[in-house]
Amino acid sequence: MSGALFFRGLAVLACVLAAQTVLAPAGAWAKTSRVKHVAPPPVAVPESDGVAEARLIEVYRLIGQGKGRDALDKATQLVEDLPNFQLAQLVYGDLLNARTRQVRTLGDVPADLAQEGSATLAALREESQRRIRALRERPAAGTIPSQFLALSPRIRHAIAVDASRSRLYLFENSAAGLNLVADYYISLGKAGTAKSAEGDQRTPLGVYHITSNLDPKTLKEFYGSGALPINYPNILDTRRGKTGGGIWLHGAPPNQFARPPLATDGCVVLANPDLEHIIRTVEIQSTPVVIAPQLEWVERQSIRAQGRPFEDVLHAWRNAKTSGDLNQILAFYTPDFTSNGKTLQQWTSTLKAELSKLQGRTIQLKDVSYLRWTDAADTMVVTFGEVADGTSTGWSKRQYWMRDGNQWKIFFEGTL
Repeated sequence: MSGALFFRGLAVLACVLAAQTVLAPAGAWAKTSRVKHVAPPPVAVPESDGVAEARLIEVYRLIGQGKGRDALDKATQLVEDLPNFQLAQLVYGDLLNARTRQVRTLGDVPADLAQEGSATLAALREESQRRIRALRERPAAGTIPSQFLALSPRIRHAIAVDASRSRLYLFENSAAGLNLVADYYISLGKAGTAKSAEGDQRTPLGVYHITSNLDPKTLKEFYGSGALPINYPNILDTRRGKTGGGIWLHGAPPNQFARPPLATDGCVVLANPDLEHIIRTVEIQSTPVVIAPQLEWVERQSIRAQGRPFEDVLHAWRNAKTSGDLNQILAFYTPDFTSNGKTLQQWTSTLKAELSKLQGRTIQLKDVSYLRWTDAADTMVVTFGEVADGTSTGWSKRQYWMRDGNQWKIFFEGTL
């Protein structure tokens, strides 16, 4: 069997992967330069999460190297272990066919069957391409998504979703900053992203937080190993008139190891082993989830510098509140400010009550996090503890700020 004839389009990508030293494990960054006439060492398959995808990519590599028999052996074992992994089954079928005839494309089945299952074949081919692209086009070492300007040490993990790559990235927050620890293939809404209305089958875009962990015993089998709801619609979504709800990170049904790239009613769906790892890892309420059309990766060392102009504004708000000057404080709020149904005028009474309790003491902002979301507008989602000098406790707050010309203004503030 010739690797040049087998999966022609797929083999090109597989050869690129074969030129890398190993399949990059979580947190490692693969080299992209092509190495000529050098056989790569065996693929290092992770012991736990992502193992199915790593095994599938190993099959692709063997195909790209023209090692059809080895590829078939690996594919046979994979489908025996995971009979509901449809993409692996498709590759396995092609490898069997390749023993008696040339196979020119992924899912090279007879014309009548191809026509009957055209939608399924197209979805599986797209899944294959997205998996390979996400593993081939790795983020540069030391970079993180641009939304994560500052995370409190109390936030131990963060999640970012890149819709263009059907990929979820899981980060650990350490003293040195965010570190990528795992990334997974995902499925999104049937109609794509940018959810705006109930039932539109789109996945929302924005900055969210995991709100709870649903017991899988209370869920239908359709949701797999469990579910982590997020707070869609968030404050910005509500301000923009978006409707709907019930957006979860959840698992796959028993008959599917993974779903096609665009297959959900708006949720983010992972293979069950991957979801289980996330459920075991992240913290409820505090873990941010960024869902973007395409992530922009920036140098980790420079990200705080990018956030300092806003940080200066936040501390100016704190200083104004410490001063007790109500008019100076109100200058930081938009005219259409709301807080859980309160208008700015009604919120003014709340501010007066808070100032009275402070009795002129200096305010300290503790455990500050701010995440930036930029689309038609520039928004900051800010979480912090507000503690007056001489006290050990205070309010935990979340604010939403929006850029108005050259100024940042608060359009929502509430306690957690």
